[in-house]
Amino acid sequence: MYEILILALIGIDQLTKWLVRTSLSSSRSIEIIGGFFNLTYVENRGAAFGLLQNMKVFFVLVALIVAIVGLVYIHRSKSRDGARTKKDLRIAKINRLAVSSIIGGAIGNLIDRLWLGYVVDFFDFRFIWSYVFNFADILVVVGTLVFCISMFLLGEDVD
Repeated sequence: MYEILILALIGIDQLTKWLVRTSLSSSRSIEIIGGFFNLTYVENRGAAFGLLQNMKVFFVLVALIVAIVGLVYIHRSKSRDGARTKKDLRIAKINRLAVSSIIGGAIGNLIDRLWLGYVVDFFDFRFIWSYVFNFADILVVVGTLVFCISMFLLGEDVD
């Protein structure tokens, strides 16, 4: 089930990036909400906020490690479900969904790096900050936040 979710998230990420590449790359930016939100085509060769430019091998390795460790976590966590209380089962499912989100985002950006040589970014909230990001970035950030909150506040042990 979680593998299907991961594939669906990767598919959504790649579809949004393809739409941006095919329809926005020539105009570079479209204003959606004046002074607040634009769709802006950016080729990001670094990490978050454009840091660590041109370190493709590093990012590929990190994404592969995240995917492998995440899948191991999901499967180990599922194998313990029989001994869990209802509350612990809910927490474990939340954590597996969060990890699936992280994996989907990491692989979505990995595909860009391997196929294009850069990551396509396009969400541009100019009112908030000057950084542009994509759906995969949202998956990684939200998945990480949910996982951390769940682990620290709800208290599931990592296997």
